[in-house]
Amino acid sequence: MHARAVAASTTALLGTAALLLPLVPARAAGHTGPHPVVVAHRGASAYAPENTLAAVDKAAALDVEWVENDVQRTRDGELVVLHDDSLQRTTDVEEVFPDRSPWKVKDFTAAEIARLDAGSWFGPAYVGTRVPTLEQFLERMERHDQKLLLELKNPQLYPGIERETLKVLGNEGWLDPGHVGGRLVVQSFSADSVRTVHTLKPAVRTGLLGTPPVADLTAYAAFADQINPSHGSLSAPYVAAVRSLRGPHGARMEVLTWTVNDAAAARRVAGFGVDGIITNTPDVVRDAVGG
Repeated sequence: MHARAVAASTTALLGTAALLLPLVPARAAGHTGPHPVVVAHRGASAYAPENTLAAVDKAAALDVEWVENDVQRTRDGELVVLHDDSLQRTTDVEEVFPDRSPWKVKDFTAAEIARLDAGSWFGPAYVGTRVPTLEQFLERMERHDQKLLLELKNPQLYPGIERETLKVLGNEGWLDPGHVGGRLVVQSFSADSVRTVHTLKPAVRTGLLGTPPVADLTAYAAFADQINPSHGSLSAPYVAAVRSLRGPHGARMEVLTWTVNDAAAARRVAGFGVDGIITNTPDVVRDAVGG
């Protein structure tokens, strides 16, 4: 996630509310007690290469149920798990394809991306780690019985990615009542994208990334179950304002904040009453706040 303004257009605040399916259980994101839920940011990304199967495995080894990831689309329509819109930072794409600058995900096929090393940059133990497809990522999470906070990254670059992501989720069994009820949230910085997901699959819980003005929260509550801000933008009154509202499924709106990597910051945001903390160091945060 990037600390940037919410990409909420005027159209995101207009239109009729989508039809709702029966209510899902309150606090379905996993926060059932006094402690915020801990979410492994891009997997346990302080300890393994971000957004890889190794990072999922490390989160599981740390007994962390919730994992956050980022989804983008290749030139030939495959959904892959990668944060940046360029392959440059976390793969060896410059070496493998030196003449393909600026190495955008959308300009490469899935087969080309599958050739890249997505682990060497992190450390020698991860040489040969690959960029996973969304299907591979979901299969690994299912193996560990984990829960997913899925971010639609840069949806403006990939028209229709909301429908395509939901199709993959459905094909992999992630849209059944058990997953939708407590194991899946789809989020984005784009309010249009979040509302599209809600319209296409009203049962799926959704989150809007960023810190929109309090005056706009009621409008977002029509299609977002969560407001998920950067921890530096948070205050106790803001969290209280979000949690005073009911989201589209009738449950109290939630706040999951990012990216908190030290004990002091974790205790601070926990004191604000957040429902979840997204972190590269889930063991550190869990030890600080419980959860």
